[in-house]
Amino acid sequence: MPQTQNAPLVLASSSRFRQALLDRLHLPYQCYSPDIDETPLPDESPKALVHRLALSKANAVAERFPNHCIIGSDQIALFEGDILGKPHTAERARANLARFSGQRVTFLTGLALLDTRHQRHQLHIEPFDVVFRTLSEREIERYVAIEQPLDSAGSFRMEGLGIALFERLEGRDPNALIGLPLIALCDMLRQAGMNPLGDA
Repeated sequence: MPQTQNAPLVLASSSRFRQALLDRLHLPYQCYSPDIDETPLPDESPKALVHRLALSKANAVAERFPNHCIIGSDQIALFEGDILGKPHTAERARANLARFSGQRVTFLTGLALLDTRHQRHQLHIEPFDVVFRTLSEREIERYVAIEQPLDSAGSFRMEGLGIALFERLEGRDPNALIGLPLIALCDMLRQAGMNPLGDA
């Protein structure tokens, strides 16, 4: 669905992947990219981090959209006690995938819906587990070279060739892996009076 100026729904993201997911709900919306510092705070828990970043993204554009519902979302990967964000370099992406080979990785996707009309917000964290196949060094190198997943938490894109990395996926909503948990978002939108299927 094309973005619509002055639509009551705003996606606080420049991610084309999140936009493609939101398009599936057939609701008019507009995008505006937030500018926030995503650095974890000292001793911040993984859940607190994704909560804070999702809401911070929505809050960062709230002044520009005073009569809107603003969607903010952020994602991290958890493995062996480490919080893993975007790899940013091919070397780090390859190193991450080598660590993940044959292992389970947990993803947490924070979702916020900020209603600036009534100064209310809803927050949700969607967990999702990925079990990786045992990957050869050559498979890892080929994957990173083809898909360049440098801006993706976990160093893969599930909606692309990344699906070939996995043994299985475990969770309620696989859309969360791409960056926007649509099942939870639909529930939030209904509570804000924006049912994707129209009035009940």
